Amino acid sequence: MHRLKFHYTFDSQRQAQADLIRNPLLDLLHAVQESGSISGAARLLELSYRHVWGELKRWELTLGNELLVWEKGQAARLSEFGHKLLWAERQAQARLSPQIEALRADLERAYAVAFDDKVHILTLYASHDDALSALRAHAAAEHQLHLDIRFMGSVDALRALNEGRCVMAGFHTVHQPGAGTLGEPTYKPLLKPGLHKIIGFAQRSQGLMVARGNPLGLHSLSQLADGQVRFVNRALGTGTRLLLDELLAQQRVARSRIKGYRHCESSHAAVAQTIAAGQADAGLGIEAAARARGLDFVPLVQEDYHLVCLKSALEEPAVRALCRVLQGPDWPALLRQLPGYRPAEHMGQVQAMSRLLAWWRYRGEKKTRACTQNAQERKPQKASSRPGSRK
Repeated sequence: MHRLKFHYTFDSQRQAQADLIRNPLLDLLHAVQESGSISGAARLLELSYRHVWGELKRWELTLGNELLVWEKGQAARLSEFGHKLLWAERQAQARLSPQIEALRADLERAYAVAFDDKVHILTLYASHDDALSALRAHAAAEHQLHLDIRFMGSVDALRALNEGRCVMAGFHTVHQPGAGTLGEPTYKPLLKPGLHKIIGFAQRSQGLMVARGNPLGLHSLSQLADGQVRFVNRALGTGTRLLLDELLAQQRVARSRIKGYRHCESSHAAVAQTIAAGQADAGLGIEAAARARGLDFVPLVQEDYHLVCLKSALEEPAVRALCRVLQGPDWPALLRQLPGYRPAEHMGQVQAMSRLLAWWRYRGEKKTRACTQNAQERKPQKASSRPGSRK
């Protein structure tokens, strides 16, 4: 028995009910049966005689059976195998036409978005975030904007943006990160002022997710250093792992003293589930994930969640549609309903990267700063009257 493969194509004309599924071999056999010759079949199908003859021979070799009775000087006629193929097709079409029609209708509905100028698709690679999931549902239901989101670590998301695998990326940093933090050597090589543009999205709270009632009385990361608390971490390349390492460095807590530092999960939800299942005592994550699984939450730091795209993408219809959704009256209210979230200061607006991420000094700023410094250094020299100086 030969396996079947299904293919479909696009056609501006709707086919008749009997033509729900077409097969090129069966089209050839139908044409030969109707015309009584290969040349007649070629005319019916508007193909060359050589093509029809070659295709019939190729299919005979593929199927291992003769399709036609080849008799010199006689009209071409179907072999018994050829007749059985046509009979099987008629049976299948009659029996399966309702299911086939339903499948085609589903496909046409799915593809309808591609032909609707009001519908937009935006490919977004982003660090895991509950607000983005809520935004996806809201944008699709109310604004015909479909966010094709793939969650991954912040670093991987930015790399995907730079490699052209997505239109927009999502990453997060502590609010107003200063120079010299761990975020600088991680994110600075991936973001270029003038090339990338940041769009304000949300602020959120990150902290310790713990069992309900916080039975171990955890209130800071330094308490993890006693080696008794079972911790669950996020993977390398995620913004939350970077945040943890930054906070540990600030508090001078060695990673080696944290039990479970190498135990990693793929998302905030997975960390929360690990704690809810009793397999860990604490993990760093967002409040929304903790509340969703009945956990308590100890806030530690406020973060900015950024959306970033290339400057050239700002005028793309999907990006403009997203900015309209973010600036609309409904989304901020929905965002505030998520535990630990609030709208960004300029949500949906393009923000100056140097204001949000203080890692760059522009040439103009350097020059102005240098001129000011030189002027201040020269000023007291002019005012001084040193002995022996010439006037």
